[in-house]
Amino acid sequence: MNAPVLLKIDDKIATLTLNRPDKLNALNYQTVDLLLAMLDELEVDSRVHVLIVTGAGDRAFSAGADIREFSESVRSGRAAAVRDFVRRGQQMTARMEAYRKPIIAAVNGYAFGGGCEITEAVPLAIASERALFAKPEIRLGMPPTFGGTQRLPRLSGRKRALQLLLTGERFEPQRALQEGLINRVVPHAELMPAARELASRIACHSPLAVAAILAAVTRGLNMAIGEGLQVESEQFASLVPSRDLCEGLDAWMQRREPVFCGH
Repeated sequence: MNAPVLLKIDDKIATLTLNRPDKLNALNYQTVDLLLAMLDELEVDSRVHVLIVTGAGDRAFSAGADIREFSESVRSGRAAAVRDFVRRGQQMTARMEAYRKPIIAAVNGYAFGGGCEITEAVPLAIASERALFAKPEIRLGMPPTFGGTQRLPRLSGRKRALQLLLTGERFEPQRALQEGLINRVVPHAELMPAARELASRIACHSPLAVAAILAAVTRGLNMAIGEGLQVESEQFASLVPSRDLCEGLDAWMQRREPVFCGH
């Protein structure tokens, strides 16, 4: 239970819990490294179709980077700060954004800094009514470094994102919903059931089709539509020889529920 990230797998769902509640689940280097290692393992684990990321305790999803730790990297100079802090954080959010299995953020409290950037990067997010969001890096005399200057404007638009980035103001989950950071706000006690219910509705589908949709959407967002359509075509073509596509078509014609094998 002392590990900085806890893992539980059941019913095709892996739940990853950021586990530093006494530090508001701040993302120190050990936490990020373990999270990345777990993502590598779960990506090839056939038992897992969907992932949920949440925070331990009732106060925080993640209050962001561990400031005491990364300040030491800053004092070590530019090269160390970029290598140890920026690249590590950007690798984490990029990995989540491009992951082959859906990741759902279950935001149970403070989602500041890096916690907000995880929420921006993952494809789906549900927030407790107690959640609170912020881009507070400006208060430290720095910009966000885990992708926040790039993903937030893509989600909410340039002017609305810049207001949040340049003021560091906190915002409620309903505002996060309006800005496109999350999919839904629920009562606090219903957060994990709602996240698991959404995960279950995805986990019943073909893992190959889910991965193809994630890849087409994530890659296509940064392309002109013509290039994006080519990616869409390529993702479909990759499924043509699969058992899952044949099973889905046969099941539809036979008026029964499909049984997907992920091959």
